[in-house]
Amino acid sequence: MPDDAPVSGNGPDQHPRWQLQPSPVAGPSGPYAAHPPTATGHQNSQQNGPSTNPGARRRQPGPTDGAAAYNGAPPSYAQPPQHQRPPAGAHQAQPPTGQQPPPAGQQGPPQGGQYAGQQPNLPPQQEPEPVPTAQDFLRARHQAIDIGPATWGWRGVVRKLTFGLIKPKMGKAERTWRQSRAAVQRSFAGPRTVVFANPKGGAAKTTSVLAAGYTFGTVRGGGVVAWDNNETRGTLGMRGEQVGHHNTTRELLDDLERFQDVYESRIGDLSAFVRSQGDAHFDVLASDERADVTGTIKANDFDAVHRLLERFYHLILVDTGNNLRAENWLAAAKMADLIVVTCTVREDTGYSGLWMLDALADAGHSQIKDKTITVLADPSPNVDAQLAKDLTAVYAQRTRDVFRIPYDPALVAGSVVQYDQLSDATRSAWLKACAAMAEAL
Repeated sequence: MPDDAPVSGNGPDQHPRWQLQPSPVAGPSGPYAAHPPTATGHQNSQQNGPSTNPGARRRQPGPTDGAAAYNGAPPSYAQPPQHQRPPAGAHQAQPPTGQQPPPAGQQGPPQGGQYAGQQPNLPPQQEPEPVPTAQDFLRARHQAIDIGPATWGWRGVVRKLTFGLIKPKMGKAERTWRQSRAAVQRSFAGPRTVVFANPKGGAAKTTSVLAAGYTFGTVRGGGVVAWDNNETRGTLGMRGEQVGHHNTTRELLDDLERFQDVYESRIGDLSAFVRSQGDAHFDVLASDERADVTGTIKANDFDAVHRLLERFYHLILVDTGNNLRAENWLAAAKMADLIVVTCTVREDTGYSGLWMLDALADAGHSQIKDKTITVLADPSPNVDAQLAKDLTAVYAQRTRDVFRIPYDPALVAGSVVQYDQLSDATRSAWLKACAAMAEAL
């Protein structure tokens, strides 16, 4: 009988050997895929070469070649060994060589047919919608709260005349004022240091520090200190309100050992060295005022005092001298979280501030624009409008923002600053400037 003649019966010698070909069950290269069996006669099933049957489908040799020939049962009932083929109903297609298996939850090719060249049409995966947290709920509620009826201008007058029956909403100016106060009152992740600097004398550094201290102190409610970091003698202590002692940074350095124990030292002990500004709710640490002292403040001195102030204050406002090469000036610039460039509407102070920014950039201070804000003060009631416009434009390109401070006799008189005499325009301008500082911190 010819080897490829059909036979019947159940004996092992009465059936031809069947060689299984790849099937669409696992795709074009699945190890358990099988086409309808093709009789190949008594061909050696362990051979890896191509089939001698001209009608048989050609395939590449695989790891299961030679393991698909079975004896003793019709091909439809032939079962592979357990280590070669999973039980019925639990078949999973294996990915082609060099590919990763499908992600968890994604189905493979369907049973019974996905031929070569076809890709499964799977639905795109969608990102799960974020679940709102408790903080998200509170934040949304807080943003939706109406901040109240108007109290300024004609809107406030209408509200008063109607005894509250008509409640107009706040105008733009009043709403901006409320938003600026909220920005100044925001919490910081830790103590923050703001350095006011300009190497030119008369650039409004000291008055800017006192005005910012007043704004932060009254709006935030304390925890603010203004520190005169002049290497020799500054005027911050003289321009601030006086107290019953004359201690300065020099005396604090001489008595610094009493604050070394962080468990025993108290902020009340520091009151013997700082000067309370009363209703302004901030303190002043003056620079050396003794005429018989010849030494200067060094970088190590700055670091020691700065570490102490960070333990007791949320916000440290540093007034600087005019020498950019002084050790304590460089130490302050290094520790600054924000630098406020102060200048007046004068060409010399404006140029000096820009020169300082160039020097800081050349010294390696990266992202200097993001760390600086400019306050441009009017030194007199009448200033050069074109110069003011030019200075605003150039500083807007060099710093985060520029804030114009109007002329105020209480700040330019050169004497002790009377905070209650500051004009409404000055307070409003400094509130906006301090709000921008707080946001930058």
